[in-house]
Amino acid sequence: MKIKLDDGAYMPERAHDTDAGLDIRSPIAATVFPKDSVIIDTGVHIELPNNTVGMLKSKSGLNVKHDITSEGVIDVGYTGSIVVKLYNHGIKPYLVKRGDKITQLVIMPILYPSIEIVENLEQTERGNGGFGSTGR
Repeated sequence: MKIKLDDGAYMPERAHDTDAGLDIRSPIAATVFPKDSVIIDTGVHIELPNNTVGMLKSKSGLNVKHDITSEGVIDVGYTGSIVVKLYNHGIKPYLVKRGDKITQLVIMPILYPSIEIVENLEQTERGNGGFGSTGR
């Protein structure tokens, strides 16, 4: 995968060879206030392989320890800078320091099924049973 870095941006990297996600770091300091969000332009540009999608996923440590989450989708063909929106679900401000890991990029294969409008879907055991339909 090809990567281009703006001035001050950090190279995405895996902490361990077998990690699914590439850690993305913040090139700036920022504060995420409680019940608020902040947008950080990482300065990282990628060229995804065909038939893949880049998923921005929360870092579990930020989520569990500090109530900070992030989500996003990067489509093949997008070569602009990866921009991360961090959400603070907690009650305390969180200080992002320059160089902190703020999200992870997971690259996954993607299918492109054709879409067909139908009158009915096939019957299944679950049917339209949704949230809580299987009990506790």
